[in-house]
Amino acid sequence: MSVRLAFLLTGILGAVAVAIGAFAAHKLKDVLSPYYLDIMDKAVKYQFYHVLALGLVAVLMDRYPEAGLGMAAWFFVAGILFFSGSLYLLTATQMKWWGAVTPIGGLSFILGWLFLSWKMFVHYK
Repeated sequence: MSVRLAFLLTGILGAVAVAIGAFAAHKLKDVLSPYYLDIMDKAVKYQFYHVLALGLVAVLMDRYPEAGLGMAAWFFVAGILFFSGSLYLLTATQMKWWGAVTPIGGLSFILGWLFLSWKMFVHYK
């Protein structure tokens, strides 16, 4: 992933998290059960956490282009799409099988953090 794309996705995915969070807080609180509101809240929080991680990776990619951090950025994007995305779809459709997709996103988040830490560890010999 390029630095430019990482920064663009940071902005877009951050804006999407704000929009979905606001929509859920204002329009869905009277429509969804507490169970589904909690799922939505978890999806938004994890998206925000990993948007910040993606932004950090973008800054590090710009500062240390030789460190090869692009894969960490892709893992964070994949995590947002699979983890938060599956929870958004689960909440919207109330089809619980979407929950089967969520662990793919969780694994992507884990791999993103591990890849980031490993690449920076190796970079600072």
